[in-house]
Amino acid sequence: MMRIAIVGAGALGLYYGSMLQRAGMEVHFLARRDFEAIRQSGLQVFSINGDFHLDRVAVHQRPESIGPVDLVLVGLKTFANRAMPELIQPLLGADTAILTLQNGLGNEDFLASCFGRDRILGGIAFLCSNRGEPGTVHHLGEGRIRLGEITPGLSDRAVRIAACFEKAGVPCDAVADLLRTRWEKLVWNIPFNGLCALTNRDVTELLADTGCRSLVRDIMTEVINGANSQELQNPINGKEFIQNMIEATDRMDHYQPSMMIDRQQQRPLELEAIYSIPLENARGKGVKMDRVEMLYRLLKLNEPR
Repeated sequence: MMRIAIVGAGALGLYYGSMLQRAGMEVHFLARRDFEAIRQSGLQVFSINGDFHLDRVAVHQRPESIGPVDLVLVGLKTFANRAMPELIQPLLGADTAILTLQNGLGNEDFLASCFGRDRILGGIAFLCSNRGEPGTVHHLGEGRIRLGEITPGLSDRAVRIAACFEKAGVPCDAVADLLRTRWEKLVWNIPFNGLCALTNRDVTELLADTGCRSLVRDIMTEVINGANSQELQNPINGKEFIQNMIEATDRMDHYQPSMMIDRQQQRPLELEAIYSIPLENARGKGVKMDRVEMLYRLLKLNEPR
């Protein structure tokens, strides 16, 4: 049985951790806001696939009380990356793998600089989820994960970890080109997170406006151009991929992206990983993303200095 630590028990960490525990794996949650509620009453999941409650949950305030695990699943917001060395080091054994499901670019490289490249995997989560009251999480749609090694190529380890999620009822694919997968997620994250945060309109309201719907497509096209300038094993098919993203978002009934919620609650935004680093990487290959740059500048304007 795999022993797993969830570092970053927000909506993503709580949902995937609860699914893994329900499937029989030993899961330990490192939590702050939800610690007392989970310790006293367990964890409640409200899901489109059926609600469930975990009565007994191993929840911790310090990583030292968890100790070494087989897998560390990182769900922290990227602006909290500076805390990762302190939070993850006590969880490491000789063969511990670290899987980051954080947004944007640069997270695997940061973790590799702290703990070595051999431990690091990354993944993207196509997940619509929000936190509710302490000790509760709402799964509103999707949930699929695509994960792979920081070094290109399909590994047995990635396949084994993907199989654990599949066993837990989470659709999961192991991929050979993690960089391409990261950029694919940015095709959605960059327009919808930014535009929803700036306008305070959810994805359904945004796409209902013809002009905004066209703007989303234009921004997606820029991101794909930036992606295809990188060293991907295979380029992203822009027209087909954009259509699939728009159709998938049309099914997200009034979903509020995480950046929109963070802005409403006056929390920091994940601007470096989702905007700054992709812009820099595209610029380094001679590709300008003017609309993405504009979004980044407008979002940054209201951030605390």
